Amino acid sequence: MGSTAFLFPGQGAQYLGMGAALCEKFPPAFQKFQQASQILGYDLLDICKNGPLEKLNSTVISQPAIYVSSLAALDLLNSEAPDAAQSCQITAGLSLGEYSALTFAGAISFADGVALVKERGEAMQAASEKIPSGMLSVIGAEKEQIAELCEEAGKVGLIKMANFLCPGNIVVSGDNEACTMFEKIALEKGIRTIKLAVAGAFHTAIMEPALERLAKILSNTSIASTKVPVLANVDALEHTDPASIKNKLARQVVEPVLWENCIRKILDSGVEKLYEVGPGRVLAGLAKRINRKIDIVNIQA
Repeated sequence: MGSTAFLFPGQGAQYLGMGAALCEKFPPAFQKFQQASQILGYDLLDICKNGPLEKLNSTVISQPAIYVSSLAALDLLNSEAPDAAQSCQITAGLSLGEYSALTFAGAISFADGVALVKERGEAMQAASEKIPSGMLSVIGAEKEQIAELCEEAGKVGLIKMANFLCPGNIVVSGDNEACTMFEKIALEKGIRTIKLAVAGAFHTAIMEPALERLAKILSNTSIASTKVPVLANVDALEHTDPASIKNKLARQVVEPVLWENCIRKILDSGVEKLYEVGPGRVLAGLAKRINRKIDIVNIQA
């Protein structure tokens, strides 16, 4: 097998029924959910399977749900095609997915990862409740256009470019007043926006309280050097030193996600095949927007 790269999804990839079929046919996946449920204090698989959807979509539930589902899918891949992981030369995860990537790379244990994403979800939800805010996907516009819109809408509140996903798909994040103004100005200019179903303005200064809370729990978490290069969302660079990994994970909630840069760096590394490991197919779609000829396989939870 040629060289591979692993990609792990972030919040928004969840869907009702996620993980249920895999747990029925693959005992290691069921064991992962059981272990996670003991740490979380609730039956994660039951929520993934039966909902309600509003509960699964909440920040505090969706983050551990996606993390556990992704690593259950990883177990399936390792069972069916062990050469894929052995051939992996680089990995990355979109926002929350960076925790999955670091677990795959041996930096974070599964149990610690569950505890971290639980804390992350709760911290981000709490920060969102302090300042009503949200995120908008901006379709088909150039960075320069979006920057001008942010500057204009920023006159009434905080709004920033938060996720650089792929050409023609950038997400902005800000308080409700600024987001409403951004939508109005974009509509006038014929630029399409989509309001995202998230709790608040992730990857902006609105998440500063979450950063402080995350930094504290990360300081008490054992993190090892990575066995496989992991690209950080905040700078699209590899960080192997545990202290640097902790810093980048904490900073991630207040800084933009440079996902397009991560994918371009992965493609430039010469990998021959990509695996999207976890729920959804969002990452495959983004990668195809960067290079439509890329060979990418989805391993569903």
